[in-house]
Amino acid sequence: MRSSWVAALAAVALGCGGPRAAGPRPPSATQVPTPQVKVGECATPERDGVMSATPARQRHDTDLDGDGEPEVVIADRALCQGDNCHWNVFVADGAAGCQRFAGTLAGTALERGPAAPGQFAPVRAYWHLGGDRVLLHDYQFRRGGYQLVEVILCRRRGDDRLACAEPDASGR
Repeated sequence: MRSSWVAALAAVALGCGGPRAAGPRPPSATQVPTPQVKVGECATPERDGVMSATPARQRHDTDLDGDGEPEVVIADRALCQGDNCHWNVFVADGAAGCQRFAGTLAGTALERGPAAPGQFAPVRAYWHLGGDRVLLHDYQFRRGGYQLVEVILCRRRGDDRLACAEPDASGR
């Protein structure tokens, strides 16, 4: 009787082995580049922020504080994923005589929002996920740099408008 119980257990154990059926793959994380300088530090736009050892620089300087002078906005095309890039923002500090690193904005395109006089404008960045999906990243200038405050998942419709997810009643 004991040997039949062992044989049955062995048969079950052997039957449970083998390759696992193909199923959905778990999500994988994309590694986000880390800036080489801290927000608020004096920096060199051509080399600091999110940059590779041999950067292919692309500038898109924009007036973000409404003073008529553009802030330095620069990306390393070597680190871009398709049209999605990590745009480093630098603001002039006349008293220190340097450009201060103000953060990195992730997106294909950057859109400056309205700002109060003397304030840095909020920025919306569009990150293309593939197909018709887009992430909207909303950044606010706080404590000397741009901080990500909201991310919204959207789908691009046939007429080029975006249909975005709405938070539920709890704000999530």
